[in-house]
Amino acid sequence: MNGLAARFLAFAMLEITLGYGAYKFGRTLTDAEWQARWAEQGEFQARARTAAELSARIEEQRRQAAINQVGRDARVQNQVAAIDATGANAAGERLHVAVAKLAIGVGGCTADTDAARRSQTATRAAMVLSNLFQRADDRAGELAKAYDAARIAGQACEVAFDRLTKSRS
Repeated sequence: MNGLAARFLAFAMLEITLGYGAYKFGRTLTDAEWQARWAEQGEFQARARTAAELSARIEEQRRQAAINQVGRDARVQNQVAAIDATGANAAGERLHVAVAKLAIGVGGCTADTDAARRSQTATRAAMVLSNLFQRADDRAGELAKAYDAARIAGQACEVAFDRLTKSRS
């Protein structure tokens, strides 16, 4: 029995060794498979991150170009408004000169002293009205400039908002 027990023990040891070897081999294959999947997933994530960064850069450049264009358009509109205001100021100035000439011409030479006094009073009233008209016209010009600037800025803001919030067309 001694020989049989030794054989049995040797056979059992061989089975344990083979079982452990098969287990170790299976575990090594599983680990290698998981490491390959892990590396593949890492590469996929790196490619996805690179693509996302590129997409974000392109979108940022698109938005910046849109904002730059809105700014250029607003500056052009402001220049046009300034040119229009200059023309309106010149026309207003010509009108002021004409009104002042009319105010001065109200009082004419007359031999009648009462008429001369009335004429001086009318001349002063016409000059006051002319001055009042000029001040009102100047103020209207200032308000028009402010309105034009606010309108242009508001429209530029609206266009910028629309271009920034809309996705790429």
